[in-house]
Amino acid sequence: MFSGSITALATPFANGRFAESEFRALIDWQIEEGSSGLVPCGTTGEAATMSIAEHNHVLGVCVDQAAGRVPVIAGCGSNDTSVALQHMHAARDAGADAALLVPPYYNRPSQEGVFRHFEVLARDGGLPIVLYNVPARTVTDIAVETMARIKRAFPDVIVGVKDATGVLSRVSAQRALCGEEFAQLSGNDDTALAFMAMGGVGCISVTANVAPKLCAAFQAACAAGDYATALASQDRLYPLHCALFSDASPGPVKYALARVRPGFPDELRLPMTSPSAQSRQLVDEALAAAGLV
Repeated sequence: MFSGSITALATPFANGRFAESEFRALIDWQIEEGSSGLVPCGTTGEAATMSIAEHNHVLGVCVDQAAGRVPVIAGCGSNDTSVALQHMHAARDAGADAALLVPPYYNRPSQEGVFRHFEVLARDGGLPIVLYNVPARTVTDIAVETMARIKRAFPDVIVGVKDATGVLSRVSAQRALCGEEFAQLSGNDDTALAFMAMGGVGCISVTANVAPKLCAAFQAACAAGDYATALASQDRLYPLHCALFSDASPGPVKYALARVRPGFPDELRLPMTSPSAQSRQLVDEALAAAGLV
């Protein structure tokens, strides 16, 4: 259902408010440059700083602007199962193609609690689900066995995973227990090459915000089995992958977007702050190395 370079969209803000026109323009550019899907209201989209109403409005704007040209996987995660369900219903009603869902963060549920959380969302949410496993942020890991249990319970609803564990061996383990049709999407740009070689089908990419055409070409080379071309793309993009996380994300991402798309607002919401001078320098150098400025 989902493959290729899928952009984890940054959300533009201006004077503290959602900058809708800039967001719509970003979406058009992403599609024109070859991105194969869009993820609004994820980590890079600063969903954690949005009200429920604002979150759901941004989801609706993304679906509306994409207009069926590429699939939209709506960020719907919450540490409150009922709030995640509200987001899923709003995304479903807006016409999103799937929901991206983290396990509950902060609460630190057991694996049984993780399963029960996703059981409710799969049963009542009304959308296909892409699991999002990012224990560095959530503290809670979706164990491979739990992932397989969720997949077995709802085989037509649980369609894939965004794996940001950084543990490449999990690609093989998840492939063995969840099946070849289970869409494994890398959550880390810097290791996406190895992830793809081990059976991944795409990447939910931060770097694609800034370099959508290059990221799409990289994914196309991987899909074609042309790993020599993919490696050359990896070498070109690797400094940028690193630079975009040289300070708290999405600060460097928004700074980079303002460089490649003059006029894009680089405003962040607290507690996120602008990247340091050193981080900005690393981004500048990486953009130049990639031929983007």
